[in-house]
Amino acid sequence: MDSGRLQQIRTFHLRQRVTFMVNRYEIRADDGRGGEGELVAFAQQKRVALKEQVTLYADADKTQPVAGFRARKVVDLASGYDVTDAAGAPIGFFRKDFRKSLTRSTWHLEQPGQPAAVGHERSKPIALLRRLWEFIPFIENVPFFFPYHFDFAVDGQVVLSVEKKFALRDRYVITVHDDRLDRRVVFAQAVALDALQGR
Repeated sequence: MDSGRLQQIRTFHLRQRVTFMVNRYEIRADDGRGGEGELVAFAQQKRVALKEQVTLYADADKTQPVAGFRARKVVDLASGYDVTDAAGAPIGFFRKDFRKSLTRSTWHLEQPGQPAAVGHERSKPIALLRRLWEFIPFIENVPFFFPYHFDFAVDGQVVLSVEKKFALRDRYVITVHDDRLDRRVVFAQAVALDALQGR
């Protein structure tokens, strides 16, 4: 799908597919009826990586890279992640605010020439439940599958929402409320919300 047409789409579906050594992510355009339509991005994340790097492709065969994100440092995850286009040119940046994330996950999303957006979990009770979930002995290895939502806002105005749906496998609906957001940056941040959430 060409970039001009991609920028016109406001709703996407992200689905995680788990394999032995990697997590795979498929992002599809909404089909206009609330279902999954055309594949617009495919990403793959290695589960064990000292320096996180994820490439997004236009196809599941990984023949056409469109963007990617990479950690700035190996150990200091708070330093953030650079988002680049297929040629390696910077198109965005995001980082997790670890202090604020102790009670409710908080991210900062930036794009050149645009005001920075701050994203956090919409529900404080669900955020606290997710943290308590990890300390319950008999379910410690059971994934937290209840829905949770992230809203990214600029000056109180929501520009991007990522909503996890009730499912055993991670599935999200991405809604772009501001047309200025580069969809490639949106996809990178959405994948990171799942892939890096526990770090």
